[in-house]
Amino acid sequence: MVPPPRFDAVRFATYEPDPAQPSQAEAVKVLSDFAAGLGSGEPAKKRGWFRKAPAAPKGPRGVYLDGGYGVGKTHLLASLWHATDAPPEKKAFGTFVELTNLVGALGFQKTVQTLGGHRLLCIDEFELDDPGDTVLVSTLLGKLVEAGVALAATSNTLPGKLGEGRFAAADFLREIQGLSAHFRPLRIDGEDYRHRGLPAAPAPAAEEAVIKASHATDGATLDPFPALLQHLAEVHPSRYGALTDGIRAVCLTGVKEVPDQATALRLVVLADRLYDREIPVLASGVAFDRLFSEEMLAGGYRKKYFRAISRLTALARDGQGLLPA
Repeated sequence: MVPPPRFDAVRFATYEPDPAQPSQAEAVKVLSDFAAGLGSGEPAKKRGWFRKAPAAPKGPRGVYLDGGYGVGKTHLLASLWHATDAPPEKKAFGTFVELTNLVGALGFQKTVQTLGGHRLLCIDEFELDDPGDTVLVSTLLGKLVEAGVALAATSNTLPGKLGEGRFAAADFLREIQGLSAHFRPLRIDGEDYRHRGLPAAPAPAAEEAVIKASHATDGATLDPFPALLQHLAEVHPSRYGALTDGIRAVCLTGVKEVPDQATALRLVVLADRLYDREIPVLASGVAFDRLFSEEMLAGGYRKKYFRAISRLTALARDGQGLLPA
């Protein structure tokens, strides 16, 4: 549970705040102070009979980065992980999905024991898609805070608004409010840095060009898009990262609008894993901004879909380098 390859070398110093968005520079300062406040983790000196015990810290023991896609939240979260003065085995970094998968693999109590000795838990892409996740994560984070674990998370939704548009969030208001109490919200404004000042997404390549590029590129895959979607339905999303091991480029033919929401959500997870690993994508068919229907882009998962479009578009730009000059 460490930052993925794309964010292995990022630091606060490599984050480039947009001068037009003061909240970005403020976020760097707040998170730098937050990391410094976690200290070295050395055990406190034994107190004497007449010395007062240090007061318990007041307020939330966590920070929550809220903002649109592409403002650098994951960059900042990974920078916080790197800046925290603790060995890698005492701090954890993972997506919200990876955290829930960890509970599924280890069991709840073992997860609390495993993470309870950590100094920091960073959760990327914090989203509540169903009531079960709400209760699970609320209980887990409560246990970890009690154990002294500091929390940091990113999301496109304020903590008090998690779950809206996806399930009857009002029925689970207590759990959602309990989650919110663990965090200090930190708003980060700005436009998507992946497209700031850049041209529009590249047009899809011709199918013949995609096939030729796949054969000319060591470590490239070549799949018809419908076959890829079918395969994703047969693999648990927690294994999508492993699917990309050893892959240097992804070539797809016949890309078209995804047929349903379940398929779309699986594709979002794959897009995140490809982006984390900086794997270029070259595709024929429709452009990536036409992957999801208007209904999907107006629904409760719209922020996930826009993030996927943004990331796939960035990878498609990288994929242009696979074509002959």
